[in-house]
Amino acid sequence: MTAMPDEDTRWRCGRCGNLTRFDVVRTSRVREFWHLDLSGRPVVEETETLSEIVESISCRWCGDGAVVELVPRPDSDDVADADA
Repeated sequence: MTAMPDEDTRWRCGRCGNLTRFDVVRTSRVREFWHLDLSGRPVVEETETLSEIVESISCRWCGDGAVVELVPRPDSDDVADADA
């Protein structure tokens, strides 16, 4: 099981280097506020995630799930300096 990325990390496939495309299987427990119109059609107006478990992650490019890892995101200041 691999953790979800946060503000400081992202996923990377250790086999092919992919940073952008992954198949993720996760289980979520949510609380929702449903608003039904008079005909009975529901619209979910609020969703709160109570818990979430990432069951598996695999690289969309090479299909390998054993080598997906969390790596640091590039610092936004470094990216801006490189563009200058």
